[in-house]
Amino acid sequence: MVYVSEMHTTPPTEFGSELEEKTYDTLAKLEIPFYQVATGEALTMEDCIDIDDRLGVEVVKTIFLCNQKKTKFYLYITPADFKFVTKDFGKKMEIPRVSFASADLLKERLGVIPGAATIFGLLKDPDHEIQLVFDQSVSERESYACSSGSVTNYMKLRMTDVFDKFLPYTGHEAIFIN
Repeated sequence: MVYVSEMHTTPPTEFGSELEEKTYDTLAKLEIPFYQVATGEALTMEDCIDIDDRLGVEVVKTIFLCNQKKTKFYLYITPADFKFVTKDFGKKMEIPRVSFASADLLKERLGVIPGAATIFGLLKDPDHEIQLVFDQSVSERESYACSSGSVTNYMKLRMTDVFDKFLPYTGHEAIFIN
């Protein structure tokens, strides 16, 4: 069981990463409302069950992938219980084989450690080298819950704000797959 604070509509007073601070600054700039909870270290989807209960929505699984040459990158957003198979992903995307990006690439490209991959990592991709890919079922949800850029803070916001405000701000477009 992971510690989960009460929900707040203000940023935390301390940040677990540079990306997390940038996330909250961006949400304020874009006037995107959110709920956030401070947590104990949550590294797995099983750790997120208590977070889901507090936020009232399932935290998404965010997978950071790359090709063998480490020249193409994909940020894949799926339901928490999704069983990911790289071969199936490649087939759906019509691309050669991909693999999980290393912890070093995760830190370099998204500014986070394993377990903290988040859509907000796109804030660190001004050249649009990362392709955002959504599982169609996640994109149809009313609310979106994810890490804010650390393994000790999670948030919930409206999906419409993700698509209508956040992604246009970053300049990224999503691809949707089933």
